[in-house]
Amino acid sequence: MRLLGVVTTLLTSATLATCGILPRQANNTGYELKTGPLDTKWTKDVGTNPWPEHPRPRVQRDLWKNLNGVWRWTNTTAGQVDSPPKNQKLEREVLVPSCLESALSGIMEKGHLYSWFQTTFDIPTDWPRGNRVLLNFGAVDYEATVYVNGQKVGFHRGGYFEFTFDVTDYLNTADVSMNGSVKNELLVHVFDPTDTDRYQIPIGKQTLTRGGMIWYTPCTGIWQTVWLESTPKDYITTVDLAAGADGVVNVTVHSNGNGSAPVNIVIFEQDSNEEVASAKGASNSPFIFKVDSPGLWTPDSPTLYNIAITLGEDNIYSYTGFRTISRGVVDGIQRVLLNGEFYAFFSPLDQGFWPDGIYTPPTVEAMRYDLEQLKEVGFNAVRKHIKVEPALYYKAADELGFLIIQDMPSMRPDLPDPNNSCGSIRLEGPEAQQEFNRQLGLMVQQLRSYTSIFAWTIYNEEWGQSTDASKPWPEFELTDLVRSLDPTRLVNAVSGWTDHTAGDFDDNHHYSTPQCGSPFYSVQGSGPSGYNSAYDPSRIGFQGEFGGVGTQFLEGQHAWFTDPSQQTAYELANTTEMWNYRCIQNIEQLREQIERFACSGGVWTQTTDVEGEVNGLLSYDRRVNRMDKGLWKDTIQSLYDAAAKRRNGTVTVEGRNVGMEGFQNVFP
Repeated sequence: MRLLGVVTTLLTSATLATCGILPRQANNTGYELKTGPLDTKWTKDVGTNPWPEHPRPRVQRDLWKNLNGVWRWTNTTAGQVDSPPKNQKLEREVLVPSCLESALSGIMEKGHLYSWFQTTFDIPTDWPRGNRVLLNFGAVDYEATVYVNGQKVGFHRGGYFEFTFDVTDYLNTADVSMNGSVKNELLVHVFDPTDTDRYQIPIGKQTLTRGGMIWYTPCTGIWQTVWLESTPKDYITTVDLAAGADGVVNVTVHSNGNGSAPVNIVIFEQDSNEEVASAKGASNSPFIFKVDSPGLWTPDSPTLYNIAITLGEDNIYSYTGFRTISRGVVDGIQRVLLNGEFYAFFSPLDQGFWPDGIYTPPTVEAMRYDLEQLKEVGFNAVRKHIKVEPALYYKAADELGFLIIQDMPSMRPDLPDPNNSCGSIRLEGPEAQQEFNRQLGLMVQQLRSYTSIFAWTIYNEEWGQSTDASKPWPEFELTDLVRSLDPTRLVNAVSGWTDHTAGDFDDNHHYSTPQCGSPFYSVQGSGPSGYNSAYDPSRIGFQGEFGGVGTQFLEGQHAWFTDPSQQTAYELANTTEMWNYRCIQNIEQLREQIERFACSGGVWTQTTDVEGEVNGLLSYDRRVNRMDKGLWKDTIQSLYDAAAKRRNGTVTVEGRNVGMEGFQNVFP
């Protein structure tokens, strides 16, 4: 068996060139980068070969081909999905991956609910004959109907999730071009209603119809990598793997067939050929083995191991870290336990928006930059706020050492009430609920094997959450669903606002000061039932959001809106010096609540400015870092020091012990 080794390291364009792999496209495509309200220092690095890195680090093969680059695009109208424009040259160039609304796309227009995307591809001549060819999409917002050579190969709904089609039987075997390759036409019909009409779908903070400080430019289209793979007839589809602090590895290798086939798995030291364990099992069934005395993964020491898995002739490469997330009682207080020990966490609210790419970061380097800036001052966690990132984001978090609180992208929270012209409703009806439930399951299944994720958030501030007293509370059923899909992590059923006591966390939102696990709380709020209530000692005390302090007058041209009246935050400081003072004052209050009360961690709003919100640690273009780094680092460390003083009591794991039970697959 061959070890991947450094192949799991992210490839750069330079690496591709030195390996003799030519770029997919030259720069004479007709595509032009648009000039948006704001760019980043990476904007002009994108070029016409964006995101050349292998996009799926946990199931990676040698034989793959990136289809990113300049495609063609046209706006269309409703009712055209079954009439693909086969062999027609669509009118405009568009960069894939990107959002149509972004400068990077070359389109930079809103309101295109219906679109066609078009490209051509050939199959490398060195791919084995008789192999299958898989077409993979990282994410398309919102519905994608895919055609190859005019034939429909599949449909996918959900703007944040990976999907794959076997296109082998749709490929051309004739019409060989002058260079000996066979051209195939790929057409993708995209429907993306966002929040138009009465649509209520998972969209996070995207909007076409709402105003206000916390709603942003939407993303339409193919916004993550598209690529081909060559696989044997029998191949691995996904790998579910949980590696605990006790060295126990629970793995299920899923294959394209329903039967059972022999599977071999080998674990290696990272970037080494040194084998630390091996095991044999069968596909489509969980099997368990143990690694003796593994190095444990923590934010302070994010140790990872490479993995090679073989099923018949199929070889894939992956990785994992050994750690256990659980919930327990330390001196009478409910706590998060990492590897059996109380672990306090401090996180920014991280929304993942970019001025040049909207949802799509300009480069992997840019995406990692945000995490590196957070790590530099001591953040050990990130709340990934109502967005799902590309897979390479989670790999970066695994490598750098972050605990990820992964939010489910929320539904539109403010549908007009059909019975009250001045009112709004939280949930349209059972169909919207069912689709939200399905996509929640997709998110958990897609991300559950990344080491860094330690908790799932279902609802944020009642957005799409039914709070009608005459109905069963949906978060209880959904908490059970998430736990059935992933019993190895914690569940934050409701982040802020109306809380009916489901899940593992008592999560309070309070701006700008914290109220975390404390004997005081706010009783007023903008939710229909008010929000925030007395701390529930049966769950983990958690400050789900606080802070939100901003500076209105940015130096230079670093703001999305140049008019200061359009730059806002929960509080505004006149200078960066006063901003640092006010932020540190709030974080010190959180430290006191860790010392005195039942607080286990908090989420500071936020990593970067986003459009009109100017309360970021960094400006929206990432060129201004507001933090006094030394001051922030010392203050954040004081949170962990306060928690360490409370670790020495008796630890009792009670209630639901988050263990190594096998993953379930509810959604095929």
